[in-house]
Amino acid sequence: MILLDGCKVVVTMDAAGTELENGSVLIDGGVISWVGQGRPPVREQPEVVDGRGLVALPGLINTHHHLYQTLTRVRAQQAGLFDWLRELYPIWATIDADWERTAAEVGLAELALSGCSTTTDHHYVFPQGVIGLLEAEIEVAEQLGLRFHPCRGSMDLGQSSGGLPPDRVVEDIDRILAATDDAIQRFHDPAPGSMRRIAVGPCSPFSVSERLMRESAALARRRDVRLHTHIAETQDEDAYCRTTFNRRPIELLEDLGFLGPDVWLAHCVHVNDADIRRLAATRTAVAWCPTSNMRLGSGFAPAREMIDAGVAVGLAVDGSASNDGGNLLAETRQALLTTRARNGAGAMTARQALWVATRGGAACLGRDDVGAIEVGKRADIALFSIDGLMHRGAEADPVAALVFCNPGPVQHLFVEGKPVVHDGQLVNLSEATMIWT
Repeated sequence: MILLDGCKVVVTMDAAGTELENGSVLIDGGVISWVGQGRPPVREQPEVVDGRGLVALPGLINTHHHLYQTLTRVRAQQAGLFDWLRELYPIWATIDADWERTAAEVGLAELALSGCSTTTDHHYVFPQGVIGLLEAEIEVAEQLGLRFHPCRGSMDLGQSSGGLPPDRVVEDIDRILAATDDAIQRFHDPAPGSMRRIAVGPCSPFSVSERLMRESAALARRRDVRLHTHIAETQDEDAYCRTTFNRRPIELLEDLGFLGPDVWLAHCVHVNDADIRRLAATRTAVAWCPTSNMRLGSGFAPAREMIDAGVAVGLAVDGSASNDGGNLLAETRQALLTTRARNGAGAMTARQALWVATRGGAACLGRDDVGAIEVGKRADIALFSIDGLMHRGAEADPVAALVFCNPGPVQHLFVEGKPVVHDGQLVNLSEATMIWT
């Protein structure tokens, strides 16, 4: 039993937007058992964490990532998506399990230190003859203590068949479906409070055949797991879909049976009003990646318009090779600023951005047991200090300060009631061992 005692503010992210000054949270067996002010009635003396000067948020939720890319940052610096991929695919074709393990350690540690308690990963590069890639990142997430939703991704449309990726990193459809089904059976845990769930993730319209898209959707629904893919990221992709399929990207997904309440889509930058209505009507969710979209010159997703239309939108850092970082609190700030740049200063508040980073992310991943600090929810809680130099002068609103000011590292992070970050340091991995010189 752990008591987070006397926090500067507890931001519950409940439906009413409740914030408790001098608030406390009691954790019992991985679950939040009490939230309030003062001391809770307890049957035994809990371990006490001093919350003075700290803002407590639900653990942030990252809805799209490519962990294997972490070791290829600052490449193709002036390239858009297609040229960026062409430059990096030959490097990614050489990855192995050791690469994947190191990349996952770095990428997941970065997320944890930014206050992220739950993340997905979209791994779709499986070079011929290489094994243990998905297993490596699952092992790291378990060791670090993060809640993990990896996608068993796939590509079957190589350059010789009109796709973008080189043939040596694509797989045969039957192998893909068998490996995906095997991953679900081995690793997926559907239970409430699950620390690991598997999703099905064919990569994109320019690297996956229509047959694979349809059969992936059928497999996911047969096994009752979620579906994920990239869509509508760039104008090049839009042109490719119009030329190849005579469909806009979202129209193509609808034809393929790849929209619905069990689907969340990465990017959705180049969508129109009709597309947004389709997403809302089908209850398809969206992973919003503002930094990656700016880095690659892809554009600005109309996230405000999607949210207003009733689309569930979560935040994502995307791969570390198209973001060059993995700080989810920094991404929350980007979400606020890019929305205001597009739609005006009143278009998004700091608290709305935090909602997207917590409740929106939970909706993307199909979770109703995380994303809020409420009795009965899982005890995923991030505590941020607002006493440092970067927040000096922001005392009028410490919650907004976390988003408006430069993002600092998390002070403490609990996942399933267990410490993952304590006093700004990782608990279960050594940061020093991950730094390359």
